[in-house]
Amino acid sequence: MPAHALEDRAMGALIGAFIGDALALGPHWYYDLDQLHADYGQWISDYTTPKPGRYHAGMQAGQLSQSGILLRLTVQSLVDSGSYDQADFCRRMDNELFPQLDGIPMHGPGGYTSQSIREAWRLRVKSGLPWGQIAGNADTTEAAERILAIAIRYALQPAQLASAVSRNTALTQTDGTVMAMTVAFGAVLGMLVEGQALDANISGKLMARVKSGELPFHTVTSGNLQAPQAGQPEAPTTGRFPSPDALLSQSSIALAATDPDIHIDPAWKVSLVYGLPCAVYHQFPAAYYLAARFHDDFESAVLHAINGGGQNQSRAILAGALTGAQTGLSGIPQRFLDGLENSGELLDLAGRLAQQMVEQPVVEEAG
Repeated sequence: MPAHALEDRAMGALIGAFIGDALALGPHWYYDLDQLHADYGQWISDYTTPKPGRYHAGMQAGQLSQSGILLRLTVQSLVDSGSYDQADFCRRMDNELFPQLDGIPMHGPGGYTSQSIREAWRLRVKSGLPWGQIAGNADTTEAAERILAIAIRYALQPAQLASAVSRNTALTQTDGTVMAMTVAFGAVLGMLVEGQALDANISGKLMARVKSGELPFHTVTSGNLQAPQAGQPEAPTTGRFPSPDALLSQSSIALAATDPDIHIDPAWKVSLVYGLPCAVYHQFPAAYYLAARFHDDFESAVLHAINGGGQNQSRAILAGALTGAQTGLSGIPQRFLDGLENSGELLDLAGRLAQQMVEQPVVEEAG
């Protein structure tokens, strides 16, 4: 793929995530959909200001939540360091984010601090523990919302992508299933930035990378998930996720998104199919579905993510990244850029990250 097309996809993925985050600022976390409609109407189509007493109250339409701020911090570390430097990332967390927190959920940059970041802050700042000992067992997509920048940077080097994403995720989240699904999300996003399609074949392509040793998932099956050959020794599992299952649902979801016998209409009701809450097993499937169904329609993907309610911010960040990687920045409507606060700065960061991905070889990661 020509360099300009790769850069367009990389920038689309990153800016798509920022847009998804900001679009959800007002209507974030409405589990009562009747109340969502009472406050914002039957269809949210643009940036909105949070209502008094709600999450992010006091902020303005088009601003980033703490998820977007953490994503920007991660991007800044990547572009300044040239690759993933874990020590640099941790220093930025210590110096730029943690001093603004106090452990209270409804506080901190962006108006709300997530469970895993609150726990990391307590152990790091209040208990004085070192990085590597402050992760918690939250089952959310918190890490996935920042590692997507790492996945973009390493999109052309899947083994390095998996390593860097794994190590960054482990800083704040310990649950093995969360880790596996987060690395899988990064691997999928990297493939979309490469130019692969989010379709029925994507899991097979991911499994080929498992077989080649590029992705750290354990499997004993032969091609196309058939039985292993008799007498074939089992591959060592040290340092690997115990199964490749986190890589297999994407093809099924993509098939469901295009199957004429399967109807989720309007598409925002995918949030009811997979669930409104925050956990990875609710969020990733809905994001994959929207990104597969609206692979060439960024606006529809993010707006259906927003209008689904619940943890619509995570859903929109993830769907925005996956869909933006498919449409490219050139496929994102200009009005979403116009309404996004500091969009010029974010576009500059996205351009620098995309350029590094294409032009600079990845060096050995520090940290």
